[in-house]
Amino acid sequence: MSESRLHNPLDALAATSRRSPAVALDLVQARARFSFRARNAAAVDAAGAAFGVALPRQACRFEEADGKRALWLGPDEWLLVMPMADGTRHLEVLEKALAGTPSSLVDVSHRSLAFTVAGPQAAAILNSGCPLDLSSEAFPVGMCTRTVLAKTEIILLRTAEDRFLVDVWRSFAPYAWSWLEEARREFV
Repeated sequence: MSESRLHNPLDALAATSRRSPAVALDLVQARARFSFRARNAAAVDAAGAAFGVALPRQACRFEEADGKRALWLGPDEWLLVMPMADGTRHLEVLEKALAGTPSSLVDVSHRSLAFTVAGPQAAAILNSGCPLDLSSEAFPVGMCTRTVLAKTEIILLRTAEDRFLVDVWRSFAPYAWSWLEEARREFV
């Protein structure tokens, strides 16, 4: 789970991206990600305690602390995200805490990457390809969900009033980034 082994297919696109006060696209450092599934409340509690962030029980919400984030993606599914350097340690701690419980913990760190969309026009740019109502009332800070951006599935989080995080599969990342670059051209 070494960060040095991860090639970011967005490096070249990000390097040529023009800055804009209306909306900016910025890469997020490589992060370790674990897909956690469990229906047993004891397993969910054990995972949260071992991870150091309580796993949200409210639909489409995330919790974060100390550089770690737990996203609720379904009634029995969470995505646990942390700094890449902490991944191996957290995997060992979680596996130990979950031993003997009916659950699934899978390292998906190499599957996807993330970038931010931030600025006063961030929601408008995202809505060029995302059908969700991204108003603050419908999609407040602290909310996350699986959705689509144009023709690719993403996980979308609202981390601040004018800041979103897009988590996208590595192979679709250049497409999603390019889509948003094109959408924001009217604001650059």
